[in-house]
Amino acid sequence: MNSDKKRLTRSEDKMIAGVLAGIAEHLDMDPTLVRVIYVILSLASIGFPGILVYIILWLVMPER
Repeated sequence: MNSDKKRLTRSEDKMIAGVLAGIAEHLDMDPTLVRVIYVILSLASIGFPGILVYIILWLVMPER
């Protein structure tokens, strides 16, 4: 396996489960920015799909 590849994992810099911080680390972005974008998108979709996606990612993404 190529050791240069980054795996998408939950971060230890977590507010709830580390899902969004893990995505931010994977994309080399600021975790706060990813969290704000996620909240805005979730509110724009009336919250439910955002919450459901977060829970699914929480279950699927491995811990570091």
